[in-house]
Amino acid sequence: MTTERRRSNDMALRQRAKSVIPNGMYGHQNAAILPKNFPQFFSKGEGSHLWDVDGNEYIDYICAYGPIVLGYQHPAVDRAVAEVQDAGDCLNGPSEKMVELAELLVDITPWANWAWFAKNGTDATVYAASVARTATGKGTLLRAHGAYHGAAPTWITAGDMSQQADGTVEYEFNDLASVRTALDEANGDAAAIIVSAFRHDVGFDQEMPTVEFAQGVRDLCDANSIPLILDDVRGGFRLDLAGSWAPLGVDPDLSIYCKAIGNGQPISAVMGRESLAEAVAATFATGSYWFTGAPMAAAYTTITTLQETDGIARMERTGNALREGWQQAADAHGVGIRQTGPVSIPLMLFDGDDFSTRDVPRAYRFSAELADRGVYLHPVHNGFLSTALTDEDVAHTLEASDEAFAAVAAEFND
Repeated sequence: MTTERRRSNDMALRQRAKSVIPNGMYGHQNAAILPKNFPQFFSKGEGSHLWDVDGNEYIDYICAYGPIVLGYQHPAVDRAVAEVQDAGDCLNGPSEKMVELAELLVDITPWANWAWFAKNGTDATVYAASVARTATGKGTLLRAHGAYHGAAPTWITAGDMSQQADGTVEYEFNDLASVRTALDEANGDAAAIIVSAFRHDVGFDQEMPTVEFAQGVRDLCDANSIPLILDDVRGGFRLDLAGSWAPLGVDPDLSIYCKAIGNGQPISAVMGRESLAEAVAATFATGSYWFTGAPMAAAYTTITTLQETDGIARMERTGNALREGWQQAADAHGVGIRQTGPVSIPLMLFDGDDFSTRDVPRAYRFSAELADRGVYLHPVHNGFLSTALTDEDVAHTLEASDEAFAAVAAEFND
């Protein structure tokens, strides 16, 4: 089933990049940290499939690290984008698309009264923190240890995600007692508690919040008159259209969306309660490209398409089929794995690997074997599903996975 993969164009581009881009590439899109057969450069995406610059085709389970939720080149989204671009996209102010999108988001989010837009998750999380500080007049943010809320000094120190940023106090996810301790440590200066929709720290099992934890954090925010900020950048519009904590019955005061909101178009959103609208008006932030209409049209179309097609349920069915199939294949070959988190945002960890130090030879061998068979699954980062995945995609993936598990077993099992 494995096919010979061409790599000459990719390797040539890597060499060219090294002379004009520091380190050849940066961020988590740097293929140097991935198995050697993973491509760095891509030429096309269509539906659930992706092609690299050498023409190798993959069923894609990373979805541009989350933004692609309906599939690449979704016709309705692309038409909406083209319509705005044909009329002029970057203007002196926003188009009506901004109001239409804000109206839609408020309509589908029972607790929210307003929406605010930017371009990426870091923009939005930093702004939410600023709004909370403006509203409370306080400066300390409570965040979970190891949680990622964007690449900005608000959340990380000198670009080092392992260090606690100035102005923050850490607690442990799903540990309400530690949140109380963090509040005590803030010593009356707490401006907000920010929490991820689910725990997705790199190198650890993904962990869903308990109802007790979510409600407890809500109660602590109310008791201390501070906002609860839900970082829904990763889970938003893959778990529930009303927000990822809606199934828990817990509403935040500020919620942050990015990734899946625009099916690949650059847009993020902060949503909030009326009680924080005055703080928003008093907290200045802007960007030259934040008001472009095409991403807003894409987001409107993405959300309405998910509504009309019951897209979240579809991704959940696909995710369940993959999770069950992967477990059966792993068990058949005697390979120990753990699958954690939402099924539409899958993460597979191998027993014997140490994800905290990235000593993960089993994961690397597994994902490399899959890549050779036309399946793109990151070895250490959680995956993302799109509604474009077909039954045939799943069948091919599980067939390839069976062979990949066999390769892992042959190398690592005693």
